Amino acid sequence: MSNFPFLSVLTVAPLVGALVVAFLPRHRPELAKQVAFVWSLLVLALSVAMWVSFNAGGNRFQFRESYSWIPHWGVSFTFAADGIALVMLMLIAVLVPLVILASWHDAESSKRSVPVYFALLLVLECTMIGVFAAADVFLFYVFFEVMLVPMYFLIGSYGGHQRQYAAVKFFLYSLVGGLFMLAAVIGLWVVGGKTFDWQKLSEVDISTGTGRWLFLGFFLAFAIKAPFFPFHTWLPDAGGAAPAGAAALLVGVLDKVGTFGILRYCLPLFPEASRWFAPWALALGVIGIVYAALLAVGQNDLKRLVSYTSIAHFGFIGVGIFAFTTQAGTGAVLYMLNHGLATGLLFLVVGMLISRRGSSLISDFGGAGKLVPVLAGVLFFAGLASLALPGTAPFISEFLVLIGTFTVNKPVAIIATLGIILAAAYVLWMVQRTTQGTLNPTLTEVDGMRRDLNLREKVVVAPLIALIVLLGFFPKPVTDVINPAVQATMDDIGRTDPAPSVGTVQEAAK
Repeated sequence: MSNFPFLSVLTVAPLVGALVVAFLPRHRPELAKQVAFVWSLLVLALSVAMWVSFNAGGNRFQFRESYSWIPHWGVSFTFAADGIALVMLMLIAVLVPLVILASWHDAESSKRSVPVYFALLLVLECTMIGVFAAADVFLFYVFFEVMLVPMYFLIGSYGGHQRQYAAVKFFLYSLVGGLFMLAAVIGLWVVGGKTFDWQKLSEVDISTGTGRWLFLGFFLAFAIKAPFFPFHTWLPDAGGAAPAGAAALLVGVLDKVGTFGILRYCLPLFPEASRWFAPWALALGVIGIVYAALLAVGQNDLKRLVSYTSIAHFGFIGVGIFAFTTQAGTGAVLYMLNHGLATGLLFLVVGMLISRRGSSLISDFGGAGKLVPVLAGVLFFAGLASLALPGTAPFISEFLVLIGTFTVNKPVAIIATLGIILAAAYVLWMVQRTTQGTLNPTLTEVDGMRRDLNLREKVVVAPLIALIVLLGFFPKPVTDVINPAVQATMDDIGRTDPAPSVGTVQEAAK
């Protein structure tokens, strides 16, 4: 199976499925949903086969494919996956079928075409897979930009209040970031010998000044996409206006393109610039952790609150990346996966609550657990996972980031730890105001609030809960895949883990 063209097939398959779904009759919405769901399951099955075929102890990049595209410019359809990309591809494959199930009635409530909605989700899956699988810088840039289109229409056509404003803001922010990256891509092509192949570019010796400018072009694009402070303001609007399923993919996967891009392109291609910019990036990370957490505490809109929590979490990922230790780097990549699972679950459950109440305002709830106890319990679990409770997957990644950072930069690790305290505040207060306490009398007048989780919704949340618990106790299958890629990235930038002190070694020996 190692010779099977996994990455090209995985990229094309959702696009073919989208075309099939888009041309199904509008008067048969159930058929469109079923075809989209089955198609996403086929992509999941193929992704599982790729995961099994991946050799964690083998070459850094596997499943490499290359097909000529624009020979005059040195552009090709080149795909390859290391352990970091593989983990993100599996996250996409797991989340998309669950999002389709969770969004079963979202398009109907918006009174727009149901087949188009689910076709857009499959197009989005195609572009997300492509951006993580690309091993050609120009191909990566194409997927990076095209990925905006399906999400723009999902927000602008199927979103809630202020959806058009949020969609345009999302598009413009991402487009500006893309322009910075385009300039850097062209510059890299010029200094890199007129090639876009990642492998060849990683071997080019770029001068200090040029490397810093090119790094900055890529970093600005990725910082906006992630989003890091102070480039974050588009996310609360987009996350608050998007349908819950689309928001889960936006925060769970799309934003990870930013942190993935830093790991794949900024660090290996511009090692000197990465080291030079690291203190600034760490500062942005810790500011984002504290600032976004404080803003989350004061939110009255559920989806905007979850969006702000994600900005804080991306601060942790940024700190883990720029700490330049294998522990922190592995924690950052694991955080990318675990945040996708936990926040994806939180967004989907919040969406279920909002669809029942008809409002996303926390003040319109209160005591909802008395009417929908199972849904309230899942919300509580998702909240605990989001604040990284021990026993849940995010705890492992957050712990690795903090301990890996502490070995090289104690002040940053200590300040970042404040985010854990603030996370407990905004999550527990959100749960208390929505599902606990005195029952809000207006809830009893809403028919939807008398319906607890149905079978379809239980099928949506059960796999995510299981994965969060499993990886909370046994993350080894994932860390074994991530570690070699992270170690190779640290080697690219010329950083090694600090040696333990004599006292530490003696204590360990005892």
